[in-house]
Amino acid sequence: MKLILSIILAICSLQGSYAQIVKYQTDQHIVNQQERMVYKQWDRRKFTPTKGFLGLNPNYWLTWAWHPNYPKTDLRPLSASGPQTQRLLLVAAMKNTADAYKLQTDSIRNLALSEIASYTPTLSAIDPLWQLYYQNELRLLTHPINPLLEASPKVQNYLSVNGLIAWYTEEINVLTQRLNSARSTNMERGSRILTYHNILQEFRKLHAAWETKKQRAELYLQLSEVNENVKISERFSLNPAAKSDRQIAEEILSKTKL
Repeated sequence: MKLILSIILAICSLQGSYAQIVKYQTDQHIVNQQERMVYKQWDRRKFTPTKGFLGLNPNYWLTWAWHPNYPKTDLRPLSASGPQTQRLLLVAAMKNTADAYKLQTDSIRNLALSEIASYTPTLSAIDPLWQLYYQNELRLLTHPINPLLEASPKVQNYLSVNGLIAWYTEEINVLTQRLNSARSTNMERGSRILTYHNILQEFRKLHAAWETKKQRAELYLQLSEVNENVKISERFSLNPAAKSDRQIAEEILSKTKL
């Protein structure tokens, strides 16, 4: 009984293993169609079934009689005139066009940026000519100092009384306003540099005139003092009995002590 059961189980297991085996079937017609549609040459000799001997193969006529132009027409997507090849060529052409547009827009952008950099006053402070030359030459306009700093008190008083310091201050303020306007107004860089140059020339003339006026004022005061001393000397020489200021002061002090 056990032997019979073992034989039955062995037969059932063999039947199950056979049932799981799948035979791989290959249809050469389908394989040929797949190959010529994907990557291989459109070979008319591989259009199976063929005509056979004297064109008597009925399968050929049943298959290709309804599509007589199909074997003659190359329908591969990647053929020379295939749709996929045309799409790839179109994509390449569109990429070239996009690159050309990008190059043109980049050129326009760079030109616009250079023009903005040339016109905007925001970058005037970092202009090379301003940093290397005009900033130092026009420092008395950007950082003004007292114009009477090195003058003597007599010269300062003389220039203030005669209105020369007010005139110089007003002229300096005008040049400072022009310089600030040139640095804060939208204008072409060349025009801005020319404005700096014109302001610098006028400032140099004004500064030279101011130094001349200070020197003449000092010379005038020196001559006035010399002239006054000469007059005092002449007065004492004409009136020897006249007492000097020192003698008068000594007399006053002596009387005070008494």
